[in-house]
Amino acid sequence: MMSAMSKYDVLVVGAGVLGLSTAYHIKRENPERSILVLDKLGGPGQGNSAKSVGAFRNVFSSRTNFLLADSTIDFFTHVQEDLGHDLGLVFHGYLWLLSGRQYRRQEENFKEMSRRGVELRTWEREDLRRMIPDLVTEFEEGDEEAEVMGLEPVERGLQGVKCGSIDADRLVRFYEEEFKRLGGEVRYNVEVKRLILKPERELGLPGEPFVWQDASVKGVETVRGEEIYADRVVVAVGAWANTLLNPIGLDAFMRPKKRQVFVFKDERLERLFHSEGFNKEGVVPLLILPKAGILIKPEVSEGALWIECADNLGRPFKLEDDPQPELTYYTGNLYHVVVKYLPCFRDVQPVNMWAGQYALNSIDKTPYVFEEAGMIYVGAGSGSGLMKCDALGRIAAALYAGEKEATLYGGRAFRVSDLSVKERRVERETFVL
Repeated sequence: MMSAMSKYDVLVVGAGVLGLSTAYHIKRENPERSILVLDKLGGPGQGNSAKSVGAFRNVFSSRTNFLLADSTIDFFTHVQEDLGHDLGLVFHGYLWLLSGRQYRRQEENFKEMSRRGVELRTWEREDLRRMIPDLVTEFEEGDEEAEVMGLEPVERGLQGVKCGSIDADRLVRFYEEEFKRLGGEVRYNVEVKRLILKPERELGLPGEPFVWQDASVKGVETVRGEEIYADRVVVAVGAWANTLLNPIGLDAFMRPKKRQVFVFKDERLERLFHSEGFNKEGVVPLLILPKAGILIKPEVSEGALWIECADNLGRPFKLEDDPQPELTYYTGNLYHVVVKYLPCFRDVQPVNMWAGQYALNSIDKTPYVFEEAGMIYVGAGSGSGLMKCDALGRIAAALYAGEKEATLYGGRAFRVSDLSVKERRVERETFVL
């Protein structure tokens, strides 16, 4: 049993995929350091990591996002194929269904991605009709519903090849197990109430720190009153970051937004699920419909299709400890778009559903890793934190070590300050689901 006051070299708040990746890489580089991970929930990745659809891609307009994701995907492959840890990794691909207007608008992006090394395949309308017989690529003349909803015909498909799915639970457990194997410590069911801000030179006066004192984050206080101190505190709590940073006047550069997932498994969807010719698994790629930011992901492990939507406009920024899915959001909203492009979904009801939260950076859609007041912040993943987690953990570990460059998996160098606030050097992501 621990005392009411403990001291560590490093304290990581958050046992989601970013917190555990960061803890693992710091411990891997500094095996002699004492590192503690805290989480308010009962196990690894039980917050929004568990509610992720587990999809990954390296198809980004931003060179920064490409590097973060591409190297992380390579690490996933290494863990599963070389180290023998089954992460449920499946390269089923992503397939953007695009109107002619959409394709032309993004054509320069696609060319630049290809030059960068992103493997893309382009499918013409005739290919899509043959390979996905259930897909409606053109609407009948006089289709008032399609016209009212502003739906455009599908002219082309753009497939990202190095894209697919991973089991988020297996991934966070891999990081947790490796971290603990190196001697790291994890404590669950411990909720952090606040970050402890103290002056560098304490005078023992009430009201410290004063404005003229240099102050830094020295630890945390839990809701049970326990104080845990560390030479360095890492905050990686995703959508909950503002609850810890706002009270001490720091900015997390993100706001929480609910996302919902609806699961479908029905014999009427079998032909769609088993679409041939796109990948070696013989399943339909993750589909992105031309309208409304709706994606449909094949869950190979259970033979199901998952539907999610990036509904930004109209969806409030709001932090919820236990966000709940809204069935009417699918039946009265998404459904009408889905069945126009894929009539096989008509009258099919979801068999399961859940909701989670994105830590959304709406400015450049790129994560932040920086140090301020003795605290390292890793966050603002904007829904793609899982697919960039290994790179972000390595960058945070390099920041902890005071290094200017991090070495991503595979040997690529990354300037640590690029994801900071003061020296930020990233490209605004323009290819958004």
